[in-house]
Amino acid sequence: MKVLVKRLSGAGGSMPDMPFYASEGAAGMDLSANIAEPLLLKKGAMAKIPTGIAIALPTSEVVAYLYARSGLGVKHGICLSNGVGVVDSDYRGEISVGLINLGPEDYTISPGERIAQMVFAPVIRAELAEVEELPETERGAGGFGSTGR
Repeated sequence: MKVLVKRLSGAGGSMPDMPFYASEGAAGMDLSANIAEPLLLKKGAMAKIPTGIAIALPTSEVVAYLYARSGLGVKHGICLSNGVGVVDSDYRGEISVGLINLGPEDYTISPGERIAQMVFAPVIRAELAEVEELPETERGAGGFGSTGR
């Protein structure tokens, strides 16, 4: 699948890094912070970090999801502020990453630091049908914790 990428110059005219797969088996492409100076993300604070790229997905049957990088999350508590980012196929603006510092200490994001990963996936668009009753299942309406620990 071919995805078109437009690099956008950032503060100070710097060109961002292209997203890349960090290993042969990586599912996500790393996205880097396109910032001119280090940014202090205080514990409990949020920030919107530009990546300096815009993309064109090939069809409406593809989406790009943005996820936290596991090392930042596990080691420092740096996660996406919206849980998972969604880049729709018709969006052409700059991809930015909302980060939140859930860790015990302030964290400094460096220019060019890998801050998130982008995973491409197929989209299944549903056709909704309103009904009076849903088919029964063994679980039924059992919610959180209803199937065990």
